[in-house]
Amino acid sequence: MLVNAKEMLCKARREHYAVPSTNFVDWLTAETYVNCAEKKNLPLILSFAESHIPYLSLEEASEMGRYFANRASVPVVLHLDHGTNQDIIFRAMDLGFTSVMIDASQKTFEENVAKTKAIVEEAHTRGVTVEAELGHVGSNDIGEAKEITDSIYTEAKDVVAFVEQTQVDSLAISIGTSHGLYHGEPHIHIERLKEIAEVTDIPLVLHGGSSSGYDNLEQCALNGIAKINIYTDFVVAAKKALNEGGFADYFDGKDKVRAAVEAVLAKYYDVFHTA
Repeated sequence: MLVNAKEMLCKARREHYAVPSTNFVDWLTAETYVNCAEKKNLPLILSFAESHIPYLSLEEASEMGRYFANRASVPVVLHLDHGTNQDIIFRAMDLGFTSVMIDASQKTFEENVAKTKAIVEEAHTRGVTVEAELGHVGSNDIGEAKEITDSIYTEAKDVVAFVEQTQVDSLAISIGTSHGLYHGEPHIHIERLKEIAEVTDIPLVLHGGSSSGYDNLEQCALNGIAKINIYTDFVVAAKKALNEGGFADYFDGKDKVRAAVEAVLAKYYDVFHTA
């Protein structure tokens, strides 16, 4: 069933687990994520990144996402990930996305508040939930983000004011992860997460979850992170399956990719203690 993220993420925050947010780039990935969620009988956030529009139009992403979400037996959120363009974010709402992210994290605090507030005010009239980012989760490559950037940690003292001024529904924070491939396992600042979780009860979001270490991600889920974004691990698993080859035909190749992607998500459901 297609839902927004409000109840799903508030429940996750209260009960100390995280819901995976999985970026789809085509029919196969969207279908695989939802099928895995149904097999596990668990909720899912089906995400489409603004940066992937050159490969799949927003209209196509909406059609795919809504098709799989509406026929699913579990709650599924159709989420626009890392929206930076207000026109694109509003169009996503028009097309039926039930959740959107406004990423103004590289702007000043005041600019971030203003941009986020404008999105929230419109989205809430439509029953759409909004995620924002405070601090900045950097990027190691341009696979998911638009450019390579450094991370800027979120300050706990800024969180309360930001949430109060914007009325945002969930907040992505920066505690040591980055988008893309890592060179070694990152150091996750769990103490900073705990500091932030103590000053707000808003659902917190972790971007750059791929290859951040199972123990690290489990600790995040247990200490206030309600949503964890995964993308790179899926495409790495798909590439590995393709490189191994030995397919009987085209359809066998697709099945191998599907199985590899599903195995990644199934493992993360366990790591995140999703319920």
